[in-house]
Amino acid sequence: MIWASMKRNPLGLVGLVLLTAMFVMAVGANFIAPYDPTQLTGKPFETPSAQHWLGTNDIGQDILSEVIYGTRISLLIGILSAGIAMLIGTSAGLLAGYYRGILGMLLMRVVDVVLVIPFVPLMVLLAAYLGQNLWNLIAVISLLIWARPARVIRAQVLSLAERDYITAARALGAGDRHILIRHILPGVLSLALAQFVLATSGSILLEASLSFLGLGDPTQKSWGTVLFYAQARNAFLSGAWVWWVLPPGLMITASVLGFALLGFALEEVLNPRLKAHVATEKYREEVNRKNMRDSQHERRKTTPKSQ
Repeated sequence: MIWASMKRNPLGLVGLVLLTAMFVMAVGANFIAPYDPTQLTGKPFETPSAQHWLGTNDIGQDILSEVIYGTRISLLIGILSAGIAMLIGTSAGLLAGYYRGILGMLLMRVVDVVLVIPFVPLMVLLAAYLGQNLWNLIAVISLLIWARPARVIRAQVLSLAERDYITAARALGAGDRHILIRHILPGVLSLALAQFVLATSGSILLEASLSFLGLGDPTQKSWGTVLFYAQARNAFLSGAWVWWVLPPGLMITASVLGFALLGFALEEVLNPRLKAHVATEKYREEVNRKNMRDSQHERRKTTPKSQ
C-alpha cells in the first residue's frame, strides 16, 4: 500500500532517489573517493584539476574525498539522533496518550517546555558544555527534537485508546502493559516511521549548524566540519568557496530535501488525519469534475442546433 501510494507521489520518489544516492555514497565511500581524506595528497589550496576534482584544502587534503566520506558521518549522526529522539518521543507519546491523568499532564507539560524554549541558544549551550564529541553531538540533537514526534504520537494514541478492540481487551482483563505493547504500539509504528524520516532531515541540518560553529567533533569528517574549516581559512572571501564551500552545502541541501520529501510523502500515507484530508480533497475534486461534465452535457442538450 505504501509503495503504491508513493508511486503516485512524484516528490516522494525524488526524495527516495536522492537518499538512495546518498546511502550508496556513504556505504561505498572507500571505493568512490579517490583519496583517503586524512592524507595530504597535494599542495595547499590547489584549484580543481584532473588529480583533484574539487581542489585541496589549506593543508593539501582532497576536498572531494572529504565530502564523500563526510556523507557517512552526517548520515550516521542524523539517523542515530532521530532514532534516539523517536524512542523518547514514542514512549512519551504512548504514556501521555494512554494515561490521561497526572502522568499524561506532566509529560505534555515537559513537551510544551521543550517546544517553547529558545532552540538555537540552548543547542549551542549544551554542545559547548558537553564538549566536542560525536556522541555528545548526537545526545544534544536527540534531546531537542523528540518533543514534536511525541505530540504527534500522543494524538494518535488518544484516538486508538477509544477503539472498540481496546475496550474489549480491557473487559477481558488485559493489563495496561499488554494493551500498550500488543494493541496500541503497532498502530502508531507506521506514523512513527514517517516522523523518524522527518526527524533525520532536521538532525542532519542541526549537525551541520553545530559543526559549522565549531562545536562538532574535529576528529570526524562531516559536511559541517568541512564548512567550518573552509570558513576558518577564509574560503568564503576568496574564489575557493566555489569548490570548498558549495559542494558540502549542496550535499546538505540534497540530503535534507530528500528526507523531507520522503517524510512528507510517508506522512501523507501513514498519518490518519492527513490521509483522511487527502481522500476528502480527492473526493471533492472528483465531484467537481463530475458536476462540470454534467453541466456541459446539459448545456449541449439545451442549446438549439444551428440552422
